[in-house]
Amino acid sequence: MSDTQERVVVTEVGMRDGLQSIARTMPTEFKRRWIDAAYAAGVRHMEVASFVPAKLLPQMADAGEVIAHALSYDDLIVTALVPNLKGAQRALDSGVHRIVAPISVSAAHSLANVRKTPADMIDAFAAMREAIDAASNGGTRRVELIAGLSTVFGCTLQGAVPYADIAAIARDALQAGADVIALGDTTGEATPRQVGEIIGLVRDVAGARLRSLHFHDTRGLGLANTLVALQHGIREFDASLAGLGGCPHAPGATGNVNTEDLVFMLDSMGYDTGIDLTRLLASRAVLADALPGEPLYGYLARAGLPKQFAAGRQACASFQPAS
Repeated sequence: MSDTQERVVVTEVGMRDGLQSIARTMPTEFKRRWIDAAYAAGVRHMEVASFVPAKLLPQMADAGEVIAHALSYDDLIVTALVPNLKGAQRALDSGVHRIVAPISVSAAHSLANVRKTPADMIDAFAAMREAIDAASNGGTRRVELIAGLSTVFGCTLQGAVPYADIAAIARDALQAGADVIALGDTTGEATPRQVGEIIGLVRDVAGARLRSLHFHDTRGLGLANTLVALQHGIREFDASLAGLGGCPHAPGATGNVNTEDLVFMLDSMGYDTGIDLTRLLASRAVLADALPGEPLYGYLARAGLPKQFAAGRQACASFQPAS
């Protein structure tokens, strides 16, 4: 066993993607408790809110308050999702470290989700880049702008998404100023073979700026797809506690890959996530209290940590290689 483990970043997106995809609204106090519990478990990257009109998405009406609480932790990287320039300006004012804009490769999904064509979203994205650069004003604070390419692996409204369209949107997003390209399996249609092909396709365009994957587990392939992405060099993944969430414009799509199950798999493979699984599992109590009756998923929560897993981790910690 090596003295050092390769780091994999797990971003908890349940506070945004999970909560905005269910009908109920979690009270702000419980959102604060969720952030506290996730932080106590070692989570250091969270996407905690989106800036959209409250009348359209009342679940995110308290975005400013939630972000302010998250920013009370000095070493927590806080992300917000924004669909337009106005949202980006609000996010900048809130003090987030990262802004992600959803850019659907599928025209049908883009019109349903943000009422813009993919080309229109690229124009909006370029305006976000200008706003971020203007806000930095040559200073040391530079907010990272992420192009969250959605419906990359298929669309319930359009059907198949041509690979040429994926490459073209990725190229346009980079030209518009993306710091990071993230690939999203919005509708949970990705397959392991497809994941490998599309990572290769986009890496040819984006190089090292392709950094992050966002999988849903609609057909039970979330972890399998993650494994393929790991084999292709991806080291950042989104996940949702208890698998909470879905997509209102992707009928049948379930929540993101379950955070607990993902961390368990990564830990068992020898990667360093910095997350304590026991505390992470305990944090599910916040959801159970705040959203009674809401389905909470996860194999690890159902079966528990295997005894040999804890023993194996202890053995690894105490192992000293021969000199």
